[in-house]
Amino acid sequence: MAGMSVQPYREVVFDKEGDGAAGQRDALLRLGVTDLVLFAHGWNSSRSVAARLYSAFFAPFPGLVGEGARIGYGGVFWPSMWFTGEPVPDFEALAVQLPGKERTVGRLAELLGERPESEAAFAEFGALLRDLTDVDRAAVLAGADEAVPAFLTGDPVETCGLFTAALESLDGQGGAADDAVDGPELFGGGLRRLWKGAEEALRQATYYTMKRRAGTVGERGLGPLLGGLARSAPALRIHLVGHSMGARLVAFALRGLPSGARNVKSVTLLQGAFSHYAFASSLPHDRDASGALRDMQRRVDGPVVACYSRHDTALGVIYPLASRLSGDDSRVVGLDRRWWAVGHDGIQAVPGTRALTLGEALRAGIPGRGCVNVDAAAVVRRGGPPSGAHSDICHPELARVVASAGRFGR
Repeated sequence: MAGMSVQPYREVVFDKEGDGAAGQRDALLRLGVTDLVLFAHGWNSSRSVAARLYSAFFAPFPGLVGEGARIGYGGVFWPSMWFTGEPVPDFEALAVQLPGKERTVGRLAELLGERPESEAAFAEFGALLRDLTDVDRAAVLAGADEAVPAFLTGDPVETCGLFTAALESLDGQGGAADDAVDGPELFGGGLRRLWKGAEEALRQATYYTMKRRAGTVGERGLGPLLGGLARSAPALRIHLVGHSMGARLVAFALRGLPSGARNVKSVTLLQGAFSHYAFASSLPHDRDASGALRDMQRRVDGPVVACYSRHDTALGVIYPLASRLSGDDSRVVGLDRRWWAVGHDGIQAVPGTRALTLGEALRAGIPGRGCVNVDAAAVVRRGGPPSGAHSDICHPELARVVASAGRFGR
C-alpha cells in the first residue's frame, strides 16, 4: 500500500459477517517472513483513518526488530462505521453501514435536529433505536434469552438523562452520571437538554451493533484465517494487536482459532473496549458465571498483554455507564468494578495475571506467558472529553511492548 511506513505490508479485509476476500491467506504467506504482526482498528474508523493509524503505529518497528527476525505487517479492516458526531452525527455514513435502515436513520436525524420537548418524541426515539439495532423489545421484556442493553428497552427519558449527566460531568458543566432521573425536570432546562444524551444513546446503539460485529468478524473471520495460516505455515509466528473494539476483535479471534493451532505467539490489547472480566473462568460477583472468553488466553503460545490508562474517559465513564445500563440497578457509575473495561484497568479475575508499569515493562520485558497488565498512562494521556486519551496510542513505547511480547525485539 502506497504511503505505508513499513514493508512488507498487506491488507486483510472482512465484511460484517466475517467473510474475507479470496486469496488473503496466500497473500500473507507470500510475504516470506518469520513473524507477522496483524493490527485491528477500533469502532468509528473509516478505511483511510485506519490505514493512517497502522502506518503511524508501525513506524518505529524497523528499529526495534532483533537479529534473525523478518517481520511482516497486516492491517485488518472491518466495517466499523464512521460516526463522528462532529458537528452532528454522520447519518449518511450510518445509513451506508446499516443497509435497509435508511428511513429509520432519516427520522433519527430529524428528531436530533429538531430536539422537541416531548416525552412522545423520546418514546419514538427509543423505538427507532430498537429498530436500528434489530432489538425486539417485547421479546426482551418477556424474558427472551438475548443480552440486550437496557437503554434500548427502558425509559428513553431516563436513559438520555443519564447520558446527558455523564457527558456534562466530563465537560465540567455540572451534573453527575449518578444523579436521580425523574421526568422532564431532570437537572432543569426541560426535556430539550436531554437530546444531548440522546446523541450519545444513538452512539451507544451503534456501538452495541459494532460490538456484536467485532466479535463476529474475529471469531468467524480472523480466527479461521489464522487457522489456515497454521496449517499452511506452522512455523509462521503471529502477533495480534487490537485497539478499542479492534481489541475485542482480535480477542474473539481466539474463539475461532482451530483446536491445536499454536501459531498465535502474542496478543496486545490497546485500550480494549470490552469487559475486563472477559477471560475469567469465574466472576467475582457471580461465581457461577464466566467471561465471554473464558480461558481463551490459553490458546496463545505467549502472553496476552492489556495496556490501559486512567486518562481514557471513554472507557472510564461512558463505557461503564452503557454497561451498567445493560441491566444492573447499581447507581455507582465508575466505582462498580463489574462494568469496567479491559482498557480501564486491565484483565481481571484471572489468577496469575502480572501487573507492570510501562517503565517496568520496557526495562524488564514482558513475561513470556499468561496475562499481563501494563499501565500505559505515562504515554496514553492526551485527548479531550468525552473520549479522553482513548485514541492516544501511537507511541514508540507501545510498539516496544508489542515487540517484547512477541519476542522479536532487540
